[in-house]
Amino acid sequence: MDKRTTLSLPPPEAEQRPYSYERHGVTIEDPWHWLRDPNYPQVQDEQVLAYLTAENDYFQQWAQQHQQLIGELFEEMKGRIKEDESSVPIRDGDWLYWWAFRPGAQYRTWYRKRLAGGDDQILFDEPAEAEGKDYFRLGALEVSPDGRLAAVLVDESGGERFTLRIRDIASGKDLETVTDVAISQPVWTSDSAGIVFTEVNEQWRSYRARYHRLGTPVAQDVTLYEETEDPGFSVGVGRSQDRSLIIIGTGDNATSEVRFVPASDPAQPLTLVSPRKANRQYEVDAAHGRLWILTNDEHVNFRLAEADPANPGEWRTVVPGSPRVYLRQVNSYRDHLAIQQRVDGLDQLVLRTYAGEERRIPFAEATYSASFSGNPEFAPQAYRLSYSSMVTPATIYDYHPVDDRLETLKVQEIPSGYDASLYETERLMVEARDGSRVPVSVVARKGFPRDGSGKLFLYAYGAYGLAIPPAFNSNRISLLDRGWAFAIAHIRGGDDLGYQWFLDGKLEKRTNTFNDFVDAARGLVAAGFTRPAGIAINGGSAGGELMGAVANSDPELWGAVVADVPFVDVLSTMLDDTLPLTPGEWPEWGNPITDQAAFELIRSYSPYDNVRPQAYPPMLITGGLTDPRVTYWEPAKWAAKLRATRTDSNLLLLKINMGAGHGGKSGRWERLHEVAETYAFVLTQVE
Repeated sequence: MDKRTTLSLPPPEAEQRPYSYERHGVTIEDPWHWLRDPNYPQVQDEQVLAYLTAENDYFQQWAQQHQQLIGELFEEMKGRIKEDESSVPIRDGDWLYWWAFRPGAQYRTWYRKRLAGGDDQILFDEPAEAEGKDYFRLGALEVSPDGRLAAVLVDESGGERFTLRIRDIASGKDLETVTDVAISQPVWTSDSAGIVFTEVNEQWRSYRARYHRLGTPVAQDVTLYEETEDPGFSVGVGRSQDRSLIIIGTGDNATSEVRFVPASDPAQPLTLVSPRKANRQYEVDAAHGRLWILTNDEHVNFRLAEADPANPGEWRTVVPGSPRVYLRQVNSYRDHLAIQQRVDGLDQLVLRTYAGEERRIPFAEATYSASFSGNPEFAPQAYRLSYSSMVTPATIYDYHPVDDRLETLKVQEIPSGYDASLYETERLMVEARDGSRVPVSVVARKGFPRDGSGKLFLYAYGAYGLAIPPAFNSNRISLLDRGWAFAIAHIRGGDDLGYQWFLDGKLEKRTNTFNDFVDAARGLVAAGFTRPAGIAINGGSAGGELMGAVANSDPELWGAVVADVPFVDVLSTMLDDTLPLTPGEWPEWGNPITDQAAFELIRSYSPYDNVRPQAYPPMLITGGLTDPRVTYWEPAKWAAKLRATRTDSNLLLLKINMGAGHGGKSGRWERLHEVAETYAFVLTQVE
């Protein structure tokens, strides 16, 4: 059989139905608009479901033909995962907390144990809770300060509207259901008698923070803050590291505003730290009677300031902004400010005393990913951190500041075996067409050919200021051991090289992201890693938009394209302010409703709108029927238009998860099987 696969079923064809709309004097034709069920988030239109089912059947026919390879890949990747994997226990008060997988289980079980000794206690048994459900996701598990109760958020559809329940830990019984539309972490009051949480509205926008007093009717819950000024703002809650304050923030991708209230009495009036100002962001923590504020008000790479809670709007600089040092996060502990920063694109972890002495935690490798993680207490004796590189498995350390010592607590175990000495990683700086230098992280087996004969898997995201760290992933070994190299392009739109790197890939500079990716690929070709058409590319969500844009602009470069839950119908989505995320997305993409220049720019690159008659590479497109972030009709419309427009006969597959959302299927083995499908696709399509 031909490597590219000949399927007996014909590819599905979605009917074209006349539909158009006009904006700024331009008429947009959209004959596949009907694939959007008008009753969404309920999808019940029989013709829509019939088309999605036909696409899934077509995908399954391909998967069936390659089930041996998919199975081999799955078993390889599964063999690198410890079936009874568990986390390193974290101390919080009188307890140690951790999770563990039972052998074969899809989901975690959460435990705790008293420091003083005694039996392990089950906090939450995900496998039991998920039994018989097509989808299950634990969104939060927050134990009350007195240790008796747990606030539990669960999603059973993939739609990211979570049910918030209060559970008695000793009995395992749910005492109350607080809401069915919660999202994000809830926060307990100091007396363990109340919970502060956020809710989403009908448009799936996190729009208000509520306070529920246990034992009272939910109808009496108090709205602490509701965002009424800007529909694009999302509301979130948290608590200060010293646990004295409940912090309520609101904002979008560019602007933020923070209020706080004593954790001992959330019914008191909120204190506003500083009124919102366009394109100013700030975060707040508290310790030693001071507010510690991370903000970009004076420098693009942020500064650290302090303020008196009684006069929170007057900020005094503690650490000034720097063109080289990008301040990313600050947490205020008893003895130190724990600062996560990035210098020349490389993570750095710094402990700063309140007297101003700084100590950077040292790491030996030239490129890596590191972060503080798992430090709930205000006065830890050691600071927990996570570390990995493209060749070094995930490692958990405790850093002891008294003697400047890193203590290794756990190194990710690869049961089937892993020899790091067989692999090597390097960081290239590729010159983009405008002269910018784009970092690219590459990993391959030693001896990988540099004569252009190799094959390369290239991944990127490039949006929202989210950097893709050069971290370890055991799944990649299945490609590396088959002679492939794996690369991450740290393109503009992420904040890999500082906040300006993010700003240079959004709004009117959005096309830098696409150009950087193409130029990074061409740079890897020039460096001998591969050749045109020897590259498989992958990105998801906004990274799926990237896949669509570069498939349109430079199709000859790619041997295969995998676009997961791709944001490809950008123009229509940004013109529809009734969709869940649209108003909050305008600071990232622009508002084409009111701004004709934004309309024209988005129209010029929106992947769906720019599909044209040309040869496209083999493509695998995925989506989720319940996805509130990238609605299912975006990948469905895109696939339909590609089928009707392209001039090639290469394989084009669309897989819609009918019982899952943005993150794909739940359960670790189900997710792993989807990775196996992706790898099988690129292995069989790239020649």
